[in-house]
Amino acid sequence: MKIINLFFNLFKWLIALFAVLIIGISIFFEINEIPIFDLKVGYKFITGKSDYKQYENISEKLGYSKDDKLLIIHADDLGLSRSVNKASFSALKKGHINSASVMMTCEYTDEVGKFALENPEIDLGLHLTVTSEWRDYKWDGVSDSSLIPSMIDKKGHLYDNKKKFVLNANPSDLKKELQSQIDLAVSIGINPSHIDSHEGALFFNQDLFKTYLEIGEENKLPVFVPKLVAAHFDNEFPKPKNVVVIENFFMASPEIEFSDWENYYTGILNNLEPGLSEIIVHLGFDDKEMQDITVDHPNFGSKWRNLDYDVISSEKFQNALDNNNIKLVTWREIQNVIY
Repeated sequence: MKIINLFFNLFKWLIALFAVLIIGISIFFEINEIPIFDLKVGYKFITGKSDYKQYENISEKLGYSKDDKLLIIHADDLGLSRSVNKASFSALKKGHINSASVMMTCEYTDEVGKFALENPEIDLGLHLTVTSEWRDYKWDGVSDSSLIPSMIDKKGHLYDNKKKFVLNANPSDLKKELQSQIDLAVSIGINPSHIDSHEGALFFNQDLFKTYLEIGEENKLPVFVPKLVAAHFDNEFPKPKNVVVIENFFMASPEIEFSDWENYYTGILNNLEPGLSEIIVHLGFDDKEMQDITVDHPNFGSKWRNLDYDVISSEKFQNALDNNNIKLVTWREIQNVIY
């Protein structure tokens, strides 16, 4: 009887421990805004376990040695506003960034199309957009809302956060919308070099993630995937050839004080590892337009974007690139290697 009670108590403790673990994982994902609801995928994300092979000899295929430090300096959110466009166009033409991607759901994409036609050598990809996160500045999809009902909220907009998108969107509607965004970009003069995901919303649900990869393959576009997201790949889900896993991926976070902005970015350059890396910035000016769009949202807000612009165009940042012998590469070059 004592042995039975001992096993029964042990079983209860194991159940309690398992429950605490599940609750802890859920809280971790909620705090970090990671909308994962599959235990297997969640476990792999937390442990960082993944099984994939990077595109073989990508450094050598790009014309460099495996010991070279290769870097993409990339700006998100073109098309979001005139302020973002003005800052990004300036940084691209001056060579302070060498890549950018466009939100085709937003109001100012025509400016980007005109810029692309006038500057065909500049590397532009698509920032595939499935959320509409700002309080007072909203959009729906490129597709007619009646064709993508699972992606549209009751007010007629794309959902305002990743969690709602993941819980509601179905792959069929998503594929229609992503293809519409690509088709619209091409129609206004943009020749996309790659695709990536606004707010990372396409990275978490495996069915939606597969749709993201498929749309890239069907359009012969390299697909950006951060190393953490490569946790999806295993023997049952091998990495497609058009997926480029960026193992050293950097983006400013809310934990960084604005006073440390320059040190954060130059620290990346001073400690960059050999291989392919990417820094993602969000450019804009701290003007009334950006202040109105980003009201009540200091993260990626107008001051944040102006700081990004100031730092990447600074002499200190440019000197750090030279001093560390960093080679700048583009998504267009990667596209030419893969296809």
